[in-house]
Amino acid sequence: MNIIFVILQSFLLVSMAFGGGSKLAGAKNFVEMFESIKLPQWFRVVTGLVQLVGAAGLVIGYWNPVAAVWAGIWIGITMLVACLSHFRVKHPVGSAIPAFVITLIAATLVFVHQVA
Repeated sequence: MNIIFVILQSFLLVSMAFGGGSKLAGAKNFVEMFESIKLPQWFRVVTGLVQLVGAAGLVIGYWNPVAAVWAGIWIGITMLVACLSHFRVKHPVGSAIPAFVITLIAATLVFVHQVA
């Protein structure tokens, strides 16, 4: 179980660090996405910071698994809100799939830790 935990944790860490950094850097696709879901650009920056906090929790989680679980919960909630944001503005279901997949991976991380 420990190997699965590390693989899930590493995937989430990379995706959150990349996504959060891209949002903070003002990547064109994220600027356009936040415009399309009718959220202000300052919320894009806040979302980027939230993702980087989750990534930091995952880094700490390599030494303290409880921190990884809390980071998984944090990331899961964040990505669930992202899914709901897409549905709120009636985007196609496909646009919410990446956030939904990350939500499932975060939930699996939490579940795997609870079983182990």
